[in-house]
Amino acid sequence: MSETVLVEREGGVAIVTLNRPDRLNSFNIEMHGALAKTLDHLAADATCRAVLITGAGRGFCAGQDLSDRAVAPGSGQKNDLGESVEKRYNPLVRRIRAMAKPVIIAVNGVAAGAGASLALHGDIVLAAKSAKFIQSFAKIGLLPDTGGTWTLTNLLGEARAKALAMLAETLSAEKAADWGLIWKVVDDADLMTEAKAIAAHLATQPTAALAAIKNAIHLAATNPLDTQLDHERDEMRRLGYSDDYAEGVAAFLEKRAPNFTGKA
Repeated sequence: MSETVLVEREGGVAIVTLNRPDRLNSFNIEMHGALAKTLDHLAADATCRAVLITGAGRGFCAGQDLSDRAVAPGSGQKNDLGESVEKRYNPLVRRIRAMAKPVIIAVNGVAAGAGASLALHGDIVLAAKSAKFIQSFAKIGLLPDTGGTWTLTNLLGEARAKALAMLAETLSAEKAADWGLIWKVVDDADLMTEAKAIAAHLATQPTAALAAIKNAIHLAATNPLDTQLDHERDEMRRLGYSDDYAEGVAAFLEKRAPNFTGKA
């Protein structure tokens, strides 16, 4: 396994650390490949019931390592950035959003470019007070990728999405939380303690139900109400047949903690 992505297990939680701290954990092809393999493995691992992603060192992720994409002005050399988006960044977004277990993101420092976009695809996103989000694409003649235009527009609306993307201004963690872009801000020293506590809690919960919640909320972004009502009905029927539902009701009536298996 590449050292650009580290994985450790704490019970049902997998802690995934982007590990290129000398480059603010910016993406190169090696780290893309390592993260893809890691997420595929964890998605298929029934013993993993929550995934926590963070960055090593003083940053979360500075986006693309531009030294891998440098083009000298006037050289005539061109890079197909669409190929990188299609083969690496888009599949990364789809892996995280399709994962049938909660993904928690702990933003421990700067999240810039694709790193900022990546962070916002977590199901629950926490940030250290010192963390910053920067949509830096316009500074190098590009537009936000990794789902950035979709996420910003859906979470913030057009006015804020356009200003953040066009001005490339730094957004503080506290303002990101105030705007509803992330779940909450915590003191730097407490970030991983709180992120691990949330992940550990979710790892004991009915994983199939959490996956259904995640998927239904994703669908709600584009479904009309009638379609969403039908989807909720179908999922309630499916989950209502599960052992976890029976266990949850029994635990409630018996006034005890439930013992969920996470299965549908």
